[in-house]
Amino acid sequence: MKNPFLIGDKIYLRPLEREEASMLVPWINDPDVTRTLLAYRPMNLQNEEDFIDNVSKNHSDEMVVGIAIKQTDQLIGVTGFHRVDQRNRHTSFGIMIGDKTQWNKGYGTEATALMVKYAFETLNLNRVWLHVYDRNQRAVKAYERAGFKKEGVLRQDNYREGRYWDTITMAILREEWEALRKK
Repeated sequence: MKNPFLIGDKIYLRPLEREEASMLVPWINDPDVTRTLLAYRPMNLQNEEDFIDNVSKNHSDEMVVGIAIKQTDQLIGVTGFHRVDQRNRHTSFGIMIGDKTQWNKGYGTEATALMVKYAFETLNLNRVWLHVYDRNQRAVKAYERAGFKKEGVLRQDNYREGRYWDTITMAILREEWEALRKK
């Protein structure tokens, strides 16, 4: 494993390296990948290098790490927390499995579980929340498996592919996560 940060059964999470920007850019420019993300503008290598540099310097309200397969050390995606609010003890969560050959293998679910555990056990947060588009039912199911509950719908919040889509707000509370662990 290359510089592991959080270790799961099949994957591990690790800091991103600047030289990996060239691997991330094609993922972020792939319409199949970005149709479920907030990103909608083309990304170039300089933009992605700047993003990695900024994330590595910012230790207060953002944390982004790479998702790698344990057996091969292959980087397959990224995950992270955005807008970490220490006062109110919550954060926004995001994830992207950019390597489409690794979709539907449970890696996203495992990465989500590792990040939620880190949020509650290490960062001492009380709530992890996310936004997911209603057209991304695969992700909704994965989040539900990780213990997230639907909280509401932002109606026609996102315009993609020539139409408006709803955005679902989901969250998991520390007490819900602790109850799941006891089962």
